[in-house]
Amino acid sequence: MSLLSAQQESDVMAEINITPFTDVLLVLLIIFMILAAILAPPGFEKQLPNHSNNNTTNQNQNKKDINVVVNDKGVIFVDATKTDTVGIYRVMYDAMRKKGHQHVSITADTKAPYGVIIRILDAAQEAGLEDVGFVTS
Repeated sequence: MSLLSAQQESDVMAEINITPFTDVLLVLLIIFMILAAILAPPGFEKQLPNHSNNNTTNQNQNKKDINVVVNDKGVIFVDATKTDTVGIYRVMYDAMRKKGHQHVSITADTKAPYGVIIRILDAAQEAGLEDVGFVTS
């Protein structure tokens, strides 16, 4: 018996126990998941330009684009034509007929009412304009 136990003690262990390594990796994974949830900003954090004035002339914009500007009071200007949420549908359709199916660029003040922006998007869709984008700085 003593010969057998001495032989077992002198053999080198050929297997690696990865259980402690796996436990450490799982703990690190949980820590990183918690940190990512805490440090990530919630939602969409894009700062819109503050355009409280009614001046929409920008030399870099394409002249064929349909430019829509909304100020902080919710007043809408479509290619320098003043309108409201009721008349936006007619004005947007007239702009589409005049310029064709062009890109619609929406420049809104940060304090502009959200419902006005939704009306502009709806009016563009009703007029058949699918290429709509927001101008940011």
